[in-house]
Amino acid sequence: MIAMMYLVLTALLALNVSKEMLDAFLVVNESVELTNENFTQKLDDTYKAFNKKLQNDQVKVKPFYLKAQEAREMSDQMVGFIDSLKYELISITEKIPVDSAKMLPLKDAKNKDDYDTPTNFFMGGSDDGSKGAGIALKNRIDNYRVEMIELLPPDDRKHIKLGLDTQGDYRDNEELKLNWQQYNFYQTILAADVAILNKIITEVYNAEFDVVNFLLDAVDAKDFKYDNIDAKILPKGDYVFVGDEYHAEAIVAAYSTTQNPEVFIKMGVDSLPESQIASARPIAGEKGLVRFSLPATEEGIKKYAGIIRVKGGTGDVNTYHFHNEYTVARPSLTVSATKMNVFYIGVDNPVDISSPGIPNERLSAEINIGRLFRNPNGEGWLVKVDKKPQGKVNAVISVYAQIDDAKKKMGEQVFRLRTVPDPIAKIANKTDGAISSNALIYSPTIVPVKPENFDFDMTFRILSFDMVLLQGETTTTESTNGSNFSDKMKDLIKNAKRGQRIWFENIVATGSDDETRQLNTIMFTIN
Repeated sequence: MIAMMYLVLTALLALNVSKEMLDAFLVVNESVELTNENFTQKLDDTYKAFNKKLQNDQVKVKPFYLKAQEAREMSDQMVGFIDSLKYELISITEKIPVDSAKMLPLKDAKNKDDYDTPTNFFMGGSDDGSKGAGIALKNRIDNYRVEMIELLPPDDRKHIKLGLDTQGDYRDNEELKLNWQQYNFYQTILAADVAILNKIITEVYNAEFDVVNFLLDAVDAKDFKYDNIDAKILPKGDYVFVGDEYHAEAIVAAYSTTQNPEVFIKMGVDSLPESQIASARPIAGEKGLVRFSLPATEEGIKKYAGIIRVKGGTGDVNTYHFHNEYTVARPSLTVSATKMNVFYIGVDNPVDISSPGIPNERLSAEINIGRLFRNPNGEGWLVKVDKKPQGKVNAVISVYAQIDDAKKKMGEQVFRLRTVPDPIAKIANKTDGAISSNALIYSPTIVPVKPENFDFDMTFRILSFDMVLLQGETTTTESTNGSNFSDKMKDLIKNAKRGQRIWFENIVATGSDDETRQLNTIMFTIN
């Protein structure tokens, strides 16, 4: 993909260099630099594998190891040369010291659309690129390619393609033939040249990777039909429940279906020396694989070790040691309401559901009443029971885990259902005491307030209430629907005298659970 982007952008260089094109070259260059970082990590892993083989068998591995080190040295020199050209080019184009050029991100270069200076740098004033840095780079690439190929046996060289070809059929937009230097560096801007040089570094790393892997594979070629031989235990899972079985495959990777390895396993040990093989359990293989099961009768971490024997290509028996462990546990479950130990009707009840050793994405849960679903706005689950059920019914959550290809019940948890506590009816944020008639007139509404220390959200509304005014021995009662004072109530309040008692009773409210509630009485004395 990067190479395709590079070709398209190179073809567009004949047009005016727009900001969009410059940005495109920067994107390509960043992608190439990231690819180079990944390549260096892969190469480091390959050399570590080589070092490990060398430690195991100096005599057999050393000839291949030395050639791999040659490949590493030649590649480092080649990459170093390309980097030196790149930083020199940036230095000349930007008119800054080379040390500053090494630290300058390409996106911050002021002259990244300059093509005169880079063209002169690579072409050396010649039309055919026979002078300048371009021809020097081409010659180094050609020499590097030949030297890398010569690290491989003559019969094997035809099986590997290193790239880095400088002899291709290069053409311009008018189909006129170009050489490698002209095609890559004639009238190209600084941003394109840096991307091209980094792309060549990618090809160098790719060539090094192919050669070193070929040498690594050749180490074991005479011992077995396939490469990268090692004892492998492939368990279906390392966490097993009591009553189940631990399942795994023991293979020699890469294995041959014409060879049937012998496996010897012993429980409770970290290693199995060949001198103790008689005390181990033998298991026969079939078509190159050995499948086995181990018991899971009691809880704890269970260790085991063993030996795999397999015949090599020469008929010699090769021995490979392995060890592993698995955990046996009872099915367990954690289901807890995150705010209380009950579920409240009509609100979202947050719930934590987990099972030790089981990833959350493998858990599923069901509830016998209401709804249970994952929290769309965060972690955990939510339980919603919309209405109070008939009779005494508890909520039961059942949890299941997807283990291998089976759905296993982990357990269940029972929760009590409760109605959300009644709100507190208030007027002017008061429930009793002295109050002026003006204060009542200016706050002509009964407000249902959620009790303190109750964390759930439920909206309540007042359905109806009565207002009672005591005048001497006479009481006057007015009723209304909703939460606001009626006009008649307001008139009575305006005419109330100091010391008169007034109270609001039979206050009926409802919440999102559709339950009606009789709220507290509010009692005032007019001051």
